[in-house]
Amino acid sequence: MNDILPIVLSILAALVVIGGLIPVLLKTRRNITRYPGTRDANDPEVRSGGSTAVADKDGTIERQAPGGIDLEGLDTTTVPDNAAGLETIPVETPLPVAGRLTRLRERLARSNNIMGKGLLALLSSDRIDESVWDEVEETLLLADLGTEPTMQLVDALRERVKVLGTRTPEHVKTMLREELIKLVDPSMDRSLNVQRHADKPAVMMVVGVNGVGKTTTVGKLARVLVAEDKDVLLGAADTFRAAAAEQLATWGQRVGVPTVKSDIDGADPASVAYEAVKAGIEQEVDVVMIDTAGRLQNKVGLMDELGKVKRVVEKLAEVDEVLLVLDATTGQNGLNQARVFSEVVNITGIVLTKLDGTAKGGIVVAIQKTLGVPVKLIGLGEGADDLAPFDAEGFVDALLN
Repeated sequence: MNDILPIVLSILAALVVIGGLIPVLLKTRRNITRYPGTRDANDPEVRSGGSTAVADKDGTIERQAPGGIDLEGLDTTTVPDNAAGLETIPVETPLPVAGRLTRLRERLARSNNIMGKGLLALLSSDRIDESVWDEVEETLLLADLGTEPTMQLVDALRERVKVLGTRTPEHVKTMLREELIKLVDPSMDRSLNVQRHADKPAVMMVVGVNGVGKTTTVGKLARVLVAEDKDVLLGAADTFRAAAAEQLATWGQRVGVPTVKSDIDGADPASVAYEAVKAGIEQEVDVVMIDTAGRLQNKVGLMDELGKVKRVVEKLAEVDEVLLVLDATTGQNGLNQARVFSEVVNITGIVLTKLDGTAKGGIVVAIQKTLGVPVKLIGLGEGADDLAPFDAEGFVDALLN
């Protein structure tokens, strides 16, 4: 009997220890980050590219080193909270969409009204001769409306001026508003495809060249979606630009959104994007947004890499939205970028940034005419809430006010 007692006590002690470890192991498994390539290892397009960090919904970031899962060897980092000596990034409350739209239209009216007011002044002249029409045409071209839309608008205005006879400022403004709205085309579907599927999140890719503000746009758009009560996860697939992943993670922390990123510069962006979508499926989020590296449209290899990212993601889930971010001040160069990107990935919408402080609002029409793709979002400043859905009639009204 005395010999059995120590054995029984040992078994009881072991059961207590195991019972205490089970919750820890389960929690660690939930937060674990897969190393790119551990799944579908035979797939040539999903390869190892360094460990990946996943910020889970509870704010925990965990990294898994190559070579299999070792629970005791995990390097665990926690997003800073109120711990002493650590910088706290407070979770912000984004502005409601309605209030943001009103404020942005006011700013657009102040910054972009050169085009509208110039046209109103010309068309309200006592006598409209060929020199006036030349000025109208020049004003539209300088506003980046594009040659074909400019001629279309001028021809329509000429015809209406002949029929109108007397031209009060009110009549001219009404006429110009109607014709501009036709060009901007309010019938285009500008809604974002961000509705969660039955068993998978909606997936959005954001693409564009260096310097147009892609990462910032992803962060701002995450705020818009959070304000609409969407559950969002970010994927930092821009692995070439220094600090891009950290910049995106900071945006995510500001609105309480998790970020999947690699801890190695130059890691395979397709693998990071794959892991982001995988995490989004497991965490049952509504939307996964993937930030891609800035691609130079004349670099064939980089453009091919972008196509690869999309193909790899589609092994897990359909890409519902591909937003091309363009700088509104680049004019025809922006149109050239748009053409090349549309050949590599199926662009579904345009985000126009830097519309503040420029009179080139006509770029909206030129891009839509070139690609047949709607402008869905506009950015009018550096503020966190300076991004809003594009509204055709509101845009034209702001130009003419």
